[in-house]
Amino acid sequence: MSSVGIGQRPQNRRQKAVKFFWIGIWLAYLSAPVNDLLHGGHSDGVQVLGWIGLVAFVAWYLALVFRTGRGETNGLVFGSLAVLAAQSSVLSLTLGREWLVLFVYVSICSGAALPFHLARWTIPAASALLTGLAFVIPGGTSFLGGLLLPALLGGFAMTGVREIIRTSIELREARATVAQLAANEERLRLARDLHDLLGHSLSVITLKSELAGRMLPDHPDRAAQQVADIEQVSRQAMVDVREAVTGYRRPRLATELAGARVALTAAGVTAELPAEPDLTGVPEQSESALAWALREAVTNVVRHSGARRCAVDLVRHQTLDGPLLELRVEDDGSGSPGSGPGNGLTGLTERLEKAGGTLEAGGTRQGFRLVARVPAGSAADVGSAP
Repeated sequence: MSSVGIGQRPQNRRQKAVKFFWIGIWLAYLSAPVNDLLHGGHSDGVQVLGWIGLVAFVAWYLALVFRTGRGETNGLVFGSLAVLAAQSSVLSLTLGREWLVLFVYVSICSGAALPFHLARWTIPAASALLTGLAFVIPGGTSFLGGLLLPALLGGFAMTGVREIIRTSIELREARATVAQLAANEERLRLARDLHDLLGHSLSVITLKSELAGRMLPDHPDRAAQQVADIEQVSRQAMVDVREAVTGYRRPRLATELAGARVALTAAGVTAELPAEPDLTGVPEQSESALAWALREAVTNVVRHSGARRCAVDLVRHQTLDGPLLELRVEDDGSGSPGSGPGNGLTGLTERLEKAGGTLEAGGTRQGFRLVARVPAGSAADVGSAP
């Protein structure tokens, strides 16, 4: 992974280097102080002290920006900002107007490191200090027009970035919580269903086993009948469990649509998906077949197509053979690799045929299109759809 998203902390050296680059690139505006040290006519001693002061300022600035959001108290941030403001004031007063640009960095730090209810005071305070020193330092007012507005706008812009980062972190935590709650709910449902399925059957098996054990010495024929009943109950329990497991494994179209949005977004593909589908009257086998078709299509888009856009449509049609539900997935990529249908499309065709549906897949001028159709109701529904 080469970059780190908004609200995510760098996890490795490469991500830290990328973050350092994006922060450090703004240090280019320190060219005025650097040029002053190189060509300002200062003595050697003043140059050495100036370089030390500039390096100390940059180090403190980077440390504060890099540490932002890691649990620092507002007091610690205030202290760090006071140090930066003091360094900026001393360097500006001793070395000249070119050093007033340091206050822009103080303002930006205020917006990045403090919550808005505090930054809305510290940013104007840093700008006011900049203005005051500009009137004291010879020629400083000529720099004031080019520094005051960036200080204010840059500082308040960083408060917006901070809020975006905070919201992104909270959203990510909320999603993780929702996922955990959904997993817990699914485990509870599984436990409840298994209890309902097996509780009665196992109780009957236990009771009949005990009864057969008591009958065996004196009534072997009746005991054999109880054993036969135990076998019948056991077989029925196995059938119930298989049906339940099949239901757990059957994909749902709404779930696959949500998963498709996540997969496409993560792959950098613009997703155009329908709202939650109305599947009233659609047989489970048809819904399951379309869900498999959507999963296969999205997998091909993410892995092979190189597409930048993917559109998914779900439409009902009325035909002479009855209502049909059509799933259309179209992208602007290069299509699936290879000259013929792959194993995924072959298996998908067979799955749709079992559900009474059809599959069409092939390249278009803009990319690749997959169309899957399945029955949307029984034969009695013919002519009932609008």
